[in-house]
Amino acid sequence: MTAAVAVKTQYEAVIGLEVHCQLSTKTKIFSSSSTEFGTGPNVNIDPICMGMPGVLPVLNEKVLEYAVKAGLALNCEIAPYSKFDRKQYFYPDLPKNFQISQFDLPIAEHGWLEIELVGEDGSATRKKIGITRLHMEEDAGKLVHGGSDRLSGSTYSMVDYNRAGIALIEIVSEPDLRSGQEAAEYAEELRRIVRYLGVSDGNMQEGSLRCDVNISIRPVGVEKFGTKVEIKNMNSFSAIHRAIDYEIQRQTQALETGERIFQETRLWEEGSQRTISMRSKEGSSDYRYFPEPDLPPILVSEEQLAAWKSQLPELPAQKRHRYESEIGLSAYDARVLTDDGKVAEYFEATVAAGGNAKQAANWLMGDITAYLKNEKLAIDELPLTPQNLAELVSLIEEGTISGKIAKEILPELFAKGGSPKQLVEEKGMVVIADAGALEAILDEVLAAHPSELEQYHNGKTKLRGFFVGQVMKKTQGRADPKLTNQLLSKKLQK
Repeated sequence: MTAAVAVKTQYEAVIGLEVHCQLSTKTKIFSSSSTEFGTGPNVNIDPICMGMPGVLPVLNEKVLEYAVKAGLALNCEIAPYSKFDRKQYFYPDLPKNFQISQFDLPIAEHGWLEIELVGEDGSATRKKIGITRLHMEEDAGKLVHGGSDRLSGSTYSMVDYNRAGIALIEIVSEPDLRSGQEAAEYAEELRRIVRYLGVSDGNMQEGSLRCDVNISIRPVGVEKFGTKVEIKNMNSFSAIHRAIDYEIQRQTQALETGERIFQETRLWEEGSQRTISMRSKEGSSDYRYFPEPDLPPILVSEEQLAAWKSQLPELPAQKRHRYESEIGLSAYDARVLTDDGKVAEYFEATVAAGGNAKQAANWLMGDITAYLKNEKLAIDELPLTPQNLAELVSLIEEGTISGKIAKEILPELFAKGGSPKQLVEEKGMVVIADAGALEAILDEVLAAHPSELEQYHNGKTKLRGFFVGQVMKKTQGRADPKLTNQLLSKKLQK
């Protein structure tokens, strides 16, 4: 009788993200206090955001506009009728002891966005991730922990209410993500979209974009979800990736050893690269939602919706598709160029000015990006204009200058801008493309290196590169490489 072979259970992760995105409005969602980042503690506050008795909130119209535009960009259905609700919970950074949010009638639902995973070979795999809902709400304040009283020795916490009342949109995904890589790419794509729209700066370090992960695992082929765990405290896309990978491993190991997984909230510890338990997870009933009595329902007319829709820019995924299908760029190049909307604008302006698309992309992703990063500049602060870059690319394509010469004049163009053609002429750096002049230089080089020439004829053909290098050295990189190689081939055959 044959013994039964144990089959190891294969698990898959089921992941959804809740993303809080701070809107780039100058004032808060229900009051006129400033939203400026970096001011002193408790400077940007007022009676409304502090929940003083007798005050009434008034919805900032810009918040509604930004929320609707974000919903449209995420292919959501925009509700013609929605409302605000009170979400009850008690915490020191919530001055009213409730948060004004949206519960059963959010401003936007049933959308999707496309993520793109680029492989090492440059090919792209695309996947649609569902968006359950997008709703508006106010932010809470911020607790600062770790203070210590010198007399008693006890520790204490302080509260900064500057952030209380700042406008947020919360974007909740469907549980369509299956890995840390997919989740990180989803969050990055969300940031690209809100930045393209101009509704948020998406700065994770300043808290403008905050992601909470809901994750469970289940045996492959099983439809029922496992026990959901929430992970908080991730301030980068790489942290999202690593936290999910860790949690998948932790939950898999727990199931394989018979350990129970609890529904809870866990924190990501960057230092130890692990998640730790924080508290048991609340359900929606714990918040005792009810309609906000001080704010009327929100009505969005068809005319207003059409007007806002007409103002949407071309979005990152649309640009990527166009760059690949119409311009012929690789998936990798298209992804890099569209990551920042201003870089994409610069690239398109360069191509519109006559620059070769692939060459313009190479210069942008290489030397220009390196310079901007080193100098801590944005692309729109670069003195080298798209027209300048188009001219530089054309000079190389025409054979007027070589790539080496282009790199030599780049520092001056980066610093001052101006016409590359004029600069090349002023410095006398035009490529030598005269066959007679190059032949004379080649004759001098070969005559000056008889030993190397003899070695070449004896089979050491790699010395060909040596001769070309000597010509380039003699002409300070101005010799036309193609013509130089053609003439050298004839001379070496003699």
